Amino acid sequence: MGARTWRAGWRWLFLAAVLGSARSEGVQSCEEVRKLFQGRLAGALRGLPDAPRAGPDLQVCISKKPTCCTRKMEERYQVAARQDLQQVLQTSSSPLKLLISRNAATFQETLETLIRQAENYTSILFCNTYRNMALEAATSVQEFFTDVGLYLFGADVNPEEFVNRFFDSLFPLVYNHLINPGVTDNSLEYAECIRVARQDVSPFGNIPKRVMGQMGRSLLPSRTFLQALNLAIEVINTTDHLQFSKECSRALLKMQYCPHCQGLTLSKPCMGYCLNVARGCLAHMAELNPHWHTYIRALEELSNAMHGTYDVEHVLLNFHLLVNDAMLQAHVNGHKLLEQVNKICGHPVRTPTQSPPCSFDPNKEKHGMKISVRNGEETLANRRKDFINSLRPYRSFYGGLADQLCVTELAAASGLPCWNGEDLVQSYTQRVVGNGIKAQSGNPEVKVRGSDAVINQIIDKLKHVIQLLQGRSPKPDKWELPALGSGGGVAEQVSGDCDDEDGCEGSGSGEVKRTVKISRWMPDDLNLSDVKHVHQPDGGSILDTAGARRAAGADPVALTLMGVLVTIAVLW
Repeated sequence: MGARTWRAGWRWLFLAAVLGSARSEGVQSCEEVRKLFQGRLAGALRGLPDAPRAGPDLQVCISKKPTCCTRKMEERYQVAARQDLQQVLQTSSSPLKLLISRNAATFQETLETLIRQAENYTSILFCNTYRNMALEAATSVQEFFTDVGLYLFGADVNPEEFVNRFFDSLFPLVYNHLINPGVTDNSLEYAECIRVARQDVSPFGNIPKRVMGQMGRSLLPSRTFLQALNLAIEVINTTDHLQFSKECSRALLKMQYCPHCQGLTLSKPCMGYCLNVARGCLAHMAELNPHWHTYIRALEELSNAMHGTYDVEHVLLNFHLLVNDAMLQAHVNGHKLLEQVNKICGHPVRTPTQSPPCSFDPNKEKHGMKISVRNGEETLANRRKDFINSLRPYRSFYGGLADQLCVTELAAASGLPCWNGEDLVQSYTQRVVGNGIKAQSGNPEVKVRGSDAVINQIIDKLKHVIQLLQGRSPKPDKWELPALGSGGGVAEQVSGDCDDEDGCEGSGSGEVKRTVKISRWMPDDLNLSDVKHVHQPDGGSILDTAGARRAAGADPVALTLMGVLVTIAVLW
């Protein structure tokens, strides 16, 4: 006897044994069915059959044979079948949901840390280099980074407005301490006049415009990225608790619990039968698949594009360098600015003033100014890359969900006797349909009608966020901040190419990248004599960061340390 013939004979012997055992058990008693019903559904034993009997009142588990089920049992089994499918769906989606929710929380926490770090960098810049105005500038710095955080995390604030507000509030301080220091007009009216005059006299050159461009390039895609992750969690939560149709509920009952009525408590559905039922019940959910696939691809494209001036980490941690360049430019053009302000606001009342000392203590801050070379494993960009790599296998999650449920959870193993909806058989002989609504017209087990309103809403949301993700990709080389609230939007589009206005040339060419990791390292060849300074009337010294960067060349660590350590050395 050949191996194939032996295996076939063994299968039929096993099938005959199972059939004989089940039928014999059914004829004798319903005890096993009663126990399982009570254990699974916490059902009372009263009213449950002790022995098989006719079931003319059954609606789904109809059989010519005696049955261990009643109409009430059938109703309870139908509820249990729906709950079982929802539980299996939640189990299948749990790794995906955990992956997205954990990374969404990690990205938000990392962005919050970067904002605090950038705020500390800016505060320390004022304390070390512009100590006389540091206390007065603290509120403006804090408000600016508060607005950055609000915008990143979805609030209705306008980046153009808070960038302008920061530089407007900075100009009166620069005017009083760098351009016309020592004795100033303390009146609020005069300070307000200087603040309003900022956009007319342009004391900071093109740096506010450069900041606006960099904030647009970096904050907007990061904000959209977080919004997209939150939508993904909403999609999974919705599909985890999807309500199934009456036809689906009846098909699930017939597949999972009708065998119990015949005493076949250990049987599982045939693979083809399970696929027809699962694909019918999840037909509307399968319609999500092409949109989900496009969503993940768009998320990946945006993540890959977020580097350089599109990288929020790079932009935030270099913001203080642009602030320093802005104040240096105002100081260099001080004589011209003094004349312009006098024409607009008049001559100030000469009143002696005493500037309060800087009160910022970085040692008391949880995230003090720690300089380090950029560690590839710790950057936000690399975290996004790792996340996308982990997310990529789930691109066809909704298209293959029904198949996954049958293969891993519901259906009988290949070659074993299985339930076909009526009896135990060797194999399922009906036609097996495909996934999706169109394929269900020939489904012999489940009738699929119309569309699902909840799924349609999710598809609309996915389409919307896909448009946002694709719109934030720098492929067109054009970025524009959207108009939010009543303040209007940014009038100009900002080119995606790195040009002089972006800080890639001239005094901004030395922008460097940092992480929050502590690193105590200093290049041996750092030459402090190459750094230029502009002396202030109060005896302090402004670090010429443009000259420092040119002196440091292309060494990013030298550039970073020169922006802080040299300043401290000069002042102390």
